Amino acid sequence: MKRLFPTLLAAGFSLFTITSAQAERIKDITNISGVRANQLVGYGVVVGLDNTGDSSPITGQGLSNLMNNLGLTPGQNFTSKNTASVMVTSSLPAFIRPGETIDVTVSALGGSKSLRGGTLLMTPLKGADGQIYAMAQGSLLVGGAGASGGGSSTVVNHLSAGRIPGGGTVERAVPMRVGQGDFITLELKESDFTTASRATDAIDRNFGKGTAIPLDARSIQVKAPADPGQRVAFISQLENISLNPGLSTPKVIINARTGSIVMNQLVSVDKCAIAHGNLSVTITAEPQISQPNPLSGGQTVVTQKADVQVKSEKGELMTVPATASLNDVVKALNALGATPQDLLAILQAMKAAGALKADLEII
Repeated sequence: MKRLFPTLLAAGFSLFTITSAQAERIKDITNISGVRANQLVGYGVVVGLDNTGDSSPITGQGLSNLMNNLGLTPGQNFTSKNTASVMVTSSLPAFIRPGETIDVTVSALGGSKSLRGGTLLMTPLKGADGQIYAMAQGSLLVGGAGASGGGSSTVVNHLSAGRIPGGGTVERAVPMRVGQGDFITLELKESDFTTASRATDAIDRNFGKGTAIPLDARSIQVKAPADPGQRVAFISQLENISLNPGLSTPKVIINARTGSIVMNQLVSVDKCAIAHGNLSVTITAEPQISQPNPLSGGQTVVTQKADVQVKSEKGELMTVPATASLNDVVKALNALGATPQDLLAILQAMKAAGALKADLEII
């Protein structure tokens, strides 16, 4: 029995370690170098609006150029409230071929009140090299709604931007090779030497020693078949290899504009004492009117009487225990009774005091 108990304890610990480990596929933590999307942009004109367009000079110029291309000469100052200038954006996925369709986003450029019900006319979409890679056209889908009357108006969601699903047709493909020569390069989404080493070991276990070579904390060079058909099958097997990546860095993200705070599960704190009180300043102004005496020829004088009050609320000194669990960290911070805006200052002070064991990133 004495020898059996340590064996069961070790087996139970091993089972706990295996079940608690977070195995991930290489596909989920890496990208293949060279396989990427390309951004496209173009200027276009939306027509068919219900008197919600714009009359900016750029819209008039765009309409004049469009009419001239169609064999019409409307004049130099041709404008219409049923049209609007827009910018059209999209993303060209990797390996896409001419004739396939992509989604496009249309955003108002001038003072258009709404693009609802509009139709985008044929718009060339260009890449960073100035070449045309797609043509966009179609009816807009705008998620918002609005109404006005009698000097009052109401708007739900956003009316100056919309999408056209499948509204862009690819006209030119971007040449893309998966790796150069006999190798492909895997790029980790987050630089980490431990993850790069573990990924290399996992690849070597599946394909043989020397298949993968870690170049640095982000890049891993993998020897792959030269034949395209075999290379695709090889990459498919490579992407589905599972491994336990290295632990990520404890991090606290703070959005100072909205008061949002996000922590990952590795955040921990050391024992510390915190006192936090609120300081409020109230300023009130009351107008004082001084009337002149009758027949004195004086003028009425209006002055402001200001009352400034400073109030400091009592802040109790509270002890935060040392903990390595995210749930315990949250409970300790909630026990302070502080608002999200207060927590911004508290977390920064805890980091400066060395009690917060995490990287603090303010966005």
